Amino acid sequence: MRKIISRYIFKEIAFPFVIILFVLTFVLLMGKLLQIMDLMVNKGISTLAIAQLIVFLLPSFLMFTIPIALLIAILIAMGRLSADNEITVLRASGVSLIQLYYPVAIASLITFAFTIVIGYFLVPQSNFASKRLLFDIAQQNAGLGIKEKVFNADFNGIVLYAEKIPVDGNHMEGVMVSDNRLADDPNTIIAKKAFLISNPESLTVKLRLENGSIHTVSSDFKNYRKIDFKTYDINLDLSSAINSTRDAAKSSTDMTMSELLSKMSNPGMGEAAIRELAIEVHKKFSIPLSCIFFALLALPLGIKSHRAVKSRGFAVGIIVVTLYYLLRIGGEALVETGSLPPAVGVWTPNLIFALLGISLFYLAYKEISLWHMVKIYLWRKKIKN
Repeated sequence: MRKIISRYIFKEIAFPFVIILFVLTFVLLMGKLLQIMDLMVNKGISTLAIAQLIVFLLPSFLMFTIPIALLIAILIAMGRLSADNEITVLRASGVSLIQLYYPVAIASLITFAFTIVIGYFLVPQSNFASKRLLFDIAQQNAGLGIKEKVFNADFNGIVLYAEKIPVDGNHMEGVMVSDNRLADDPNTIIAKKAFLISNPESLTVKLRLENGSIHTVSSDFKNYRKIDFKTYDINLDLSSAINSTRDAAKSSTDMTMSELLSKMSNPGMGEAAIRELAIEVHKKFSIPLSCIFFALLALPLGIKSHRAVKSRGFAVGIIVVTLYYLLRIGGEALVETGSLPPAVGVWTPNLIFALLGISLFYLAYKEISLWHMVKIYLWRKKIKN
């Protein structure tokens, strides 16, 4: 009998969880959709590359949407059972709140396991893989976007003109570059040849000019300077072409746990950099554990009978999630400024919601109304006065 009830409640949670997870992940993906469409339409990027980019983005989205979807799904499922008086019938039949919590606990443990695998393994790999993919796209776009006898302005602060590009496309001839990256000191560069050189390790693309000269005129047009060179390199900023900046090294979100701990142990690391890395270390465990705390909190909140089950469950879920992430963002900000230790700043929201969940669960288990307790407290206070 208990197994049947547990399977029934688990199914009630699973269906809205899948729907909500899909909707929330799609909403987050919509924020990147305009950039993705720009890559497809204006940059001529292949559909396969776009599909790969979307797949690489999904783990970082799922890391946050799985706990939120679980919370809202439990609220909706428990609210539906409560609104149909099924919770009342079950408890009248001798099924305790702890027994009702078994399928909820199983759901929270499953989502916890998935989230920790995603955060521990998939997120660092997918973040760095997306950087590599965007670099490859940017490199291809830089080469394919340059046409002979056409002024190319895809690079930030630089206008490039090539008189001739051979059929093999390995180099450019008769190159002129207008370099306006320094507004007070613009340059015009003329070279016989130019090559695009990419560095996959540092994720940078350089324009190497050969046998040319740099021409500079002062802002008041009174001074002119010419510098001849055999080779001259210009770092190309591809952010205007792909709408994404590339870092020379892995950021903290691209690192695995071993890489984070190894970098933190480097003697030359500054305190600010160590705090940033420590935040990522703690987040790899604190975010997955929020699944368990959300489930503990959602059960007593969800069994309150209400007619508008879905809208109430969604609204309560959004409020809880908003409060949780506001506390998390505030804690991380205090850690970054050095006001709090990383463990305190990252884990405090989990601790607060764990204590709140345990308290509400105890009150629900004892069938004590929180509002009734508040009214008694106010009544006693009024009598004493």
